[in-house]
Amino acid sequence: MLELLKEWILEFGYLAMYGFLAVGIIGLPVPDEILMTFIGYLTSLDWFSYSLSIAVCFSGSMTGMLVSYAIGHKVGKPFLTRYGKWIKLTPKRLDKAEGWFRRFGLWTVTFGYFVPGVRHFTCYLAGISGVRIWRYLLYAGSGALLWTVTFITLGRFIGNNLDATMKIVHRYVGIGVGAAAVIACLAALIILRGRKRMI
Repeated sequence: MLELLKEWILEFGYLAMYGFLAVGIIGLPVPDEILMTFIGYLTSLDWFSYSLSIAVCFSGSMTGMLVSYAIGHKVGKPFLTRYGKWIKLTPKRLDKAEGWFRRFGLWTVTFGYFVPGVRHFTCYLAGISGVRIWRYLLYAGSGALLWTVTFITLGRFIGNNLDATMKIVHRYVGIGVGAAAVIACLAALIILRGRKRMI
C-alpha cells in the first residue's frame, strides 16, 4: 500500500498529495505522517517545492477536516455510530475521541492531528457538537499547519536515512509531539485557572 502511494506521489505530484491528505483525514487508511515525511524527503532532492508541498498538504488536510465537520454536523452521532465502521469510525474510537473532546474542547482538534486514533474523529465531533465554523477553522487550521510543517520538515532533514527512520517516525514522533502538546495545554489551563482564582 505504502509503495503504491509513493508511486502515485511521484507520478501525479501535488494532486496526489492533496487527495491523499484529504481522504486520510476523512478516515480512509492513508499513512499520513509517513507520506508527508516522504514528501519532505523529495523536497530535499528538489523533486517538489518545500513551501508548495506544505501549502498543498495543508489544503488537503483542511479539505478533509471540512468534509468531516460537515458530515458530523448533518448526520449526527447516531448515524456515525451505526455506519462509521466503514471508515474505521468504530464506536470505541468515537467514544475515546469524545472523551478527549469533552476534556480539552477545541484544543482536541488542534493537537488531535498528532494522536493516532483521535485526529480522524475530532472533526466529526466538532460538527456534531455544533461548534461555529469560524472557531472550528481557527483551531483546525492551526493544527493542520503545525502537523504538515512538522512532518514535511522532518522528511526534508532526514534525507538519505528515510527508509530506516520512517517506521520510527510513524510510531513514536506523532505520539511524542501529541503528548507534548497535551502537556502544554494542561499547563496553560492550570495557569489560567490560577489567575482566575487570584482575581
